[in-house]
Amino acid sequence: MRGKVKQLLIFTVLMVLLILTLLPFYMTILMSQKTSGEIVNNFWAWPEKLHLDYYLDAFKYIFPYVLNSLLVVTVSVVVIVFLSSLGGYVFGRMDFGGKKVLFTLIISLMMIPGILTLIPSFLWMREFPFFGGNNWLGLGGNGLLNNRLVLILPYISGGQIFGIFLCRTFFESLPESLFEAARLDGASELQTYFRIALPLSLPIVATLAIMSFVGIYNDYIWPLVTISSDNLQVFSVGVVNLSGEFQQIRPGVTMAGYLLGSIPLIVLFSFGMKYYIEGLTKGAIKG
Repeated sequence: MRGKVKQLLIFTVLMVLLILTLLPFYMTILMSQKTSGEIVNNFWAWPEKLHLDYYLDAFKYIFPYVLNSLLVVTVSVVVIVFLSSLGGYVFGRMDFGGKKVLFTLIISLMMIPGILTLIPSFLWMREFPFFGGNNWLGLGGNGLLNNRLVLILPYISGGQIFGIFLCRTFFESLPESLFEAARLDGASELQTYFRIALPLSLPIVATLAIMSFVGIYNDYIWPLVTISSDNLQVFSVGVVNLSGEFQQIRPGVTMAGYLLGSIPLIVLFSFGMKYYIEGLTKGAIKG
């Protein structure tokens, strides 16, 4: 009897937490179909009629921003995953002088809040040599400011820190017999990495890719201070601009923009949740 009461209590607590988690998303959907008057006068009620045009207007506004975000995120995540897994393999499976010191120095960077490096990073990017021309990078301006490289390069360099830590923990947990057999067969370290370590690390790679994707896609401060051209701006800043333009007149358009912008994240978690959870459990336990 006591066990059933305990299970019921746990179930109740989890359901309450689930409701509290989903409630903001539900209210966003609800308000995306309401007029300004309906939100003010009858906040909790269903809208009198659907306003699908809100989604159309929001889509037209934020679609270029979402494309910019996906471009920056895709390039950054691919490079982060490759360099992090390669660095994790080096620290996890190879021995060289100063390895522990170097790894400690890399991990210590995780203790530095990003806001402390915001101004130095901005000044550093501003002093990069000028690149002329117009291409997909959007190069041109004051140093590396106001182009996609000013987003991609810091994301890659910053994203590797946690990635190396995560991959190194996983690679250390793999049986040494796998790598000894590969070396006896004449495989080089690079071949061992590509043919043994990397295929076995797909759950960790997926976890790192999802975490990097979410972090970069949701970043607001760095794009805000480094990108001034509207045609290069990303979703996190663009949706705030959408809020400023429609919030007072048609707040439903703003809510629709938030929902449309969250679709890439929803799709990502829908297809990658299995690997994400598996990667977290494998990366958290050694042995």
